[in-house]
Amino acid sequence: MNFDPRFSGRKFTSVGTRPIRPDGIDKVTGRARYGADFNMAGQLVGRVLRSPHAHARIVKIDTSKAEKLAGVKAVITAADLPDLTDGDAAMYDVLDNCMARTKALYDGHAVAAVAAIDARTARQALKLIEIEYELLPHVTDVDEAAKHTAPLINDAIFTEGLEEKPVKPSNVTKRSQFGHGDVHQGFGQADFIVERSFKTEQTHQGYIEPHACVANFSSDGTADLWVCTQGHFVYRQHCAQLLGMEASKLRVTSSEIGGGFGGKTHVWAEPVALALSRKAGRPVKLVMTRDEVFRASGPTSA
Repeated sequence: MNFDPRFSGRKFTSVGTRPIRPDGIDKVTGRARYGADFNMAGQLVGRVLRSPHAHARIVKIDTSKAEKLAGVKAVITAADLPDLTDGDAAMYDVLDNCMARTKALYDGHAVAAVAAIDARTARQALKLIEIEYELLPHVTDVDEAAKHTAPLINDAIFTEGLEEKPVKPSNVTKRSQFGHGDVHQGFGQADFIVERSFKTEQTHQGYIEPHACVANFSSDGTADLWVCTQGHFVYRQHCAQLLGMEASKLRVTSSEIGGGFGGKTHVWAEPVALALSRKAGRPVKLVMTRDEVFRASGPTSA
């Protein structure tokens, strides 16, 4: 690269300087407010009951005992988050991931949630929810999952990208093929041909701050959501659609983020917190534990 004499001796306002980070003072003094730092008067504590099974059909859920426990203000299941996706397969996947419908698809899949006056009562309520599961076979290897003999996860998925349209559902969502030139001719002219297969384990972004939010659903149909997110407009669109709201009636305020790396662009607990608040008529704070973050967020287990 040739040197441009126009920049010789020029002093820049930013390049070559050490500017003060605009968020630095708040963070080092503790004034920065992260997702779990926000609170509202009269808020309830939200907790989620998760499947202990990697693959299981949900035969029956009985929440009656939990609903009768003193201090419990709301209990929800998939019935409280009906399918309003209007045939949008991608949004249905988001809905099903937020709250299992007919099947639990992975260990940690949300199956019910409660809102109570304190964390102790919420934990007790989760223990009172009775669920009957029909255990289904599962695999934990991607090659095994792609075989036609593997247990089928979603019977609405038909592999895209095949020459002939498949008539049977599959765990393989899409086949993509990329190429350039004559591969066989290239192999024939090559001095060496090296073939290797590489496989890695699933990884998680490992952000320090867990997912956290406070949801407040008002009686006039509007709602507020305070949340640690990398995409508050995406959160507004998805949450509004899943709860049957106009996007203009949901206000999403992003907090400081204690790490995300792309893992906080997808809704997980937020629609659940909004549904709990709508049913309880009070604000609901929902903070994932570290165990929940690894089991049920980031790169999805399913």
